[in-house]
Amino acid sequence: MKKVLIIAEAGVNHNGNINTAKKLIDVAVEAKVDLVKFQTFKADSIVSPQAKKADYQIKNTKDRDATQYEMLKKLELSHQDHVELIDYCKGKGIDFFSTAFDVAGIDYLESLNFPIFKVPSGEITNYPYLKAIALKSKPIILSTGMCNLTDIEQAINTLMKYGTLRSDITVLHCNTEYPTPMKDVNLKAMNTIGQAFGVKVGYSDHTLGIEVPIAAVALGATVIEKHFTLDRNFPGPDHRASLEPNELKAMVLAIRNIESALSGNGIKEASESEVKNKSIARKSIHLKNSVTKGTLITEDDLIPLRPGDGISTMKYDEVIGRVVNKDVNAFHKLIWNDLI
Repeated sequence: MKKVLIIAEAGVNHNGNINTAKKLIDVAVEAKVDLVKFQTFKADSIVSPQAKKADYQIKNTKDRDATQYEMLKKLELSHQDHVELIDYCKGKGIDFFSTAFDVAGIDYLESLNFPIFKVPSGEITNYPYLKAIALKSKPIILSTGMCNLTDIEQAINTLMKYGTLRSDITVLHCNTEYPTPMKDVNLKAMNTIGQAFGVKVGYSDHTLGIEVPIAAVALGATVIEKHFTLDRNFPGPDHRASLEPNELKAMVLAIRNIESALSGNGIKEASESEVKNKSIARKSIHLKNSVTKGTLITEDDLIPLRPGDGISTMKYDEVIGRVVNKDVNAFHKLIWNDLI
């Protein structure tokens, strides 16, 4: 199977601090993810000054009075920040990635020569945004939090209308609640999306823990996106639903293990590593009692015992009724040459 693309979503968990952003990159590198993703936006162009924060944002920031605008304004990354973080990533051997939230942001990321674009859940019904991103003619990852199949179909159709190939679209099942309750994950919907639209699928996770993205890989996810932080107790909208460094590392390792487990040919046969254990774990036909030459073997004379390198116990009926051609002791492992 093709390697699962693992995106470590730093997002805005840098809290507006470039040094924190670099520490997040270090964590992503150590965890061996494929991409470390941030968010590219100007608060002035994506949210009204009067827009209220979501309930989870109020809870996670512990600030009921500040607006979305005030919260986001503190979390912007400048052009210089982008340049510095991209260079830092290059030096660390990892690819910098980011999500834009408006057309200007898409154009800006294009100027940075990004090979792939990500549509966040909140923009899946933003027609000008989808048109602009499709016109870049690059592969697109589409998150679907808060969506039904009609929303997804309309987004895919819009992308394809403006030139995106269906084969270049990967749709991520997602739930836009931070953290997502397990009862609301509905992980089977990921494959429903794939079957409905004939696209590659993946999963963008906001649950606590690492179980669900691992399960998503087992179900066929080709992309996994997961928020991470230096400390879940930091103030900010997304820290609470993010993995801490050791958890991120554990998730990546588990996903890579699942990939290996799924990489077989699908044929049920003894593997290379287990063939040597056949004779040790299986049983063969032994004599339960000592018998003399000429004895007619009955079922009461036989017992299945390890090792399994003699006559298979599946041959019981072929041994019963045969005659031994020599004196043999109890627990003797029978071979065909012992019988006439």
